[in-house]
Amino acid sequence: MTTGPNAGPLARFKVIDLTRVRAGPTTVRQLADWGADVIKIESPDGDAGLGGERHGPDFQNLHRNKRSLTLNLKAPEGVAIMKRLVETADVVVENYRPDVKYRLGVDYESLKKINPRIVYASISGFGQDGPYIDRPGFDQIAQGMGGLMSITGEPGRGPMRVGIPVADLTAGIFAAMGILIALLEREQSGQGQWVTSSLLGAQISMLDFQAARWTIGKDVPGQAGNNHPTSIPTGVFQTADGYINIAAAGDDIYRRLCKALNADHLASDPLYATGRARSEHRDALNAAIGALTIARTSADWIEALNKAGVPSGPIYKMNEVFADPQVKHLAMTRVVPHKVIGDVEVIGQPIELSRTPWSIRSATPEPGEHTDAILAELGYGTDEIARLHDGKVV
Repeated sequence: MTTGPNAGPLARFKVIDLTRVRAGPTTVRQLADWGADVIKIESPDGDAGLGGERHGPDFQNLHRNKRSLTLNLKAPEGVAIMKRLVETADVVVENYRPDVKYRLGVDYESLKKINPRIVYASISGFGQDGPYIDRPGFDQIAQGMGGLMSITGEPGRGPMRVGIPVADLTAGIFAAMGILIALLEREQSGQGQWVTSSLLGAQISMLDFQAARWTIGKDVPGQAGNNHPTSIPTGVFQTADGYINIAAAGDDIYRRLCKALNADHLASDPLYATGRARSEHRDALNAAIGALTIARTSADWIEALNKAGVPSGPIYKMNEVFADPQVKHLAMTRVVPHKVIGDVEVIGQPIELSRTPWSIRSATPEPGEHTDAILAELGYGTDEIARLHDGKVV
């Protein structure tokens, strides 16, 4: 547990982390990075394989800033320890299949009897009830059912998943937001509550304007490849040494683009005079722009277009992302020492507060690294702790 002036704005909150794989750990990472005292509950065998190899990049990036308590929740004494933790906790986060928490006796209604102020968060594939309650949740399934794969990829090439587990990540982030809302509401009511999010719900929410095109306009969006689905010309254009993105949405920016390209004929051509016209003739317009951009390097065009007020940028490989001077300025990574694998560079938070920063205080713990210390905080004596180890409870 971290205390003191640099502990972070959430340092007064204790979080019990029952999560694994990705969506749940994403939730808890938001709280941990802002200072919450997170106790990660894992089986006595550890959580290896539930989110990647423990010393691998994925697991290390997800589980920093936590303490690890190994606990057998299938044993009555293990559940008793869990409930003892809940007495002084503020938040419990789990992403079991919906029925598991009830079988273990660590569901919201059970824990609320111990601590009415507890904020309990559940992340699932499809929700806590309904016709799909028994289905296992997985990010790519949610991407498909949530409509994302139908609007991703090139037209006619079939559905395409995106390159990150967007349903997992956003379900976790939405759950973290729900937890913070519930903690704020608790200041007025004095009562905790049950916060839920799902991969499917998060994925649909993230469709945003694409979903609204159907719900309001009754338009079924299709795949647009690298083109923006509604703002033309916005897409990928080849240069003399690679590719760049250009975003020329709206008449004013389109005219600036034509001027920067020295292509007054494109500005005056009636085929491209309006946004609707540019959308209808997007392939021809993109080809005309591409015939011009290929004459100069990416760096030349990015400088010239941005100077002209036309949004443009490079298309980086991952190593190039972190070499970019603006990315370095944003300090999007932190290095934390790990006692087994050495220094680890983890991905940081995209939010900054002027007075209370987030921080990486500790690397992902080893399984049970803090078991004895946490049990001692709960009042267990040395002999009791040894007995719990001998009984494979911890």
